Amino acid sequence: MLTDVLSPVINQTGIPTASSQVRSVGCFASLRDARLAYGINALCWPRALAGDFGEVVAALGPGEGLVPLDESRLQALALSPAGQVARAVMLADLRLLRDHGLAPELNCIYAYPRDEDPVVFPTDVYSWHADSAPIETATWLCTYHGAPSEGLPNAQARRQADDPAIRAELWRAYGGQDEAEFTAFLREHAYDLHYAASPKAQPWSFGVGHLWRIAVDWPGSPVPPCIHRAPPQPADPSPRLLLIS
Repeated sequence: MLTDVLSPVINQTGIPTASSQVRSVGCFASLRDARLAYGINALCWPRALAGDFGEVVAALGPGEGLVPLDESRLQALALSPAGQVARAVMLADLRLLRDHGLAPELNCIYAYPRDEDPVVFPTDVYSWHADSAPIETATWLCTYHGAPSEGLPNAQARRQADDPAIRAELWRAYGGQDEAEFTAFLREHAYDLHYAASPKAQPWSFGVGHLWRIAVDWPGSPVPPCIHRAPPQPADPSPRLLLIS
């Protein structure tokens, strides 16, 4: 079962009921400045955005994979007033993040690449995973159209590489004996960043229109990284409009 953090939207403490690791904020400044600490590893600025984002997707036309959208391509689209509002919202978000030292990207995602022949387990973005970085940082994201990303409470997940049977398979794939080199092997192939959900796990939805800032795995982080994934492909897939930094 997938829990939507916006239904019921937010309890009286200001924390979405889907997970105690998620906290909502009321404005961009709070989203930017709030600490990812004290068990909170995901911050959400809930928003009900105006505009027709589906029209933007339709105007872009068919495509494959992940298509970056720059300002010039968006400005060239012939859109109705509702579509123009949606375009203005996305461009404003891009500029807002850039003005605060971030490097956001806006993509139209028809499908992500699949790990078609995993050595032990798949390590594509459809798998539960965490982001990582060598320095303190966070991942920012917003889904404007299409199925949104999904999150998983850390207590309801287990790192794949910590499962004894899977770890044995990884050792065989590594083919060596040195523990430090094995750790480097896991890191190089992102095996240390992927998770399996517990049988009774209750994932939560990032929702559409909301701007998020989530914790990544960086040295010294006071909280575990936010475990998340791209939404599994629905029966009738619609391209996603996704802002990410």
